Amino acid sequence: MIGVFDSGLGGLSVLAAIAHALPRADLAYLADTAHVPYGSKTDGFIRGRVLAIGRHLVARGCTTIVVACNTATAAAVQALRAELHGIPVVGVEPGVKPAAQESRTRRIAVLATESTARSERLARLIREHAQNVHVHIEPCPGWATRVETLHLDGAQFAAEVRAKLEPLLAAGADRLVLGCTHYSFLKPGLAAICAGRAELVDVAEAVARQAVRQAGAAAHGSARLTLLATVRPERLRAALPHLGLSRLAERAGPAQLAVV
Repeated sequence: MIGVFDSGLGGLSVLAAIAHALPRADLAYLADTAHVPYGSKTDGFIRGRVLAIGRHLVARGCTTIVVACNTATAAAVQALRAELHGIPVVGVEPGVKPAAQESRTRRIAVLATESTARSERLARLIREHAQNVHVHIEPCPGWATRVETLHLDGAQFAAEVRAKLEPLLAAGADRLVLGCTHYSFLKPGLAAICAGRAELVDVAEAVARQAVRQAGAAAHGSARLTLLATVRPERLRAALPHLGLSRLAERAGPAQLAVV
């Protein structure tokens, strides 16, 4: 079984990509809804949650773990790999490398949570893969919460998004990196503003490809999906159709409470 987790709903974008790439795999998705969002939390707190959730998923029989959260990856993926020695751990990182490689203007922007925006991991990605590219890091507080509450549009939010993106586009950024898995569910609104001026860079499919490489025998199961949440699990399953993920809902049974 492949275990996938996030602070809440954002990692479902990665789960959907993995489910598409591995249609027979048994999957477990854990949303740490008791502590969502992670973006405003300290690295120490996030690290503690990541280690506890990783151990919980392994105890449930997961043989591959996917950290489907940029903030959690930045704060704790190395600690989780050390903790789960011998268990493949796949992290999620903002697509700085492909954005830098594909940019024609040599200007890109990273839309991120506050925690990811200040992380050394993001700074390292930029140093390693975007040395000759101007990179603007744009913190987007509240965006993940928008997804969690399924408020994906609305005139006020559209105006807020436009106010953030227009200066980046006017400065010549032609690639906008989605530095939080939650932001995948905001793509329609973001794409409408960027149309013809910039491309959105999402890494969900790249993470799925890495999960395929690490899955081994876990790729061959009975296509079961177990949904878990640390508070109000029924809301996790109910959110799937609202996020365009009805196929996942068809694959899953009732969501369960995870005591982590």
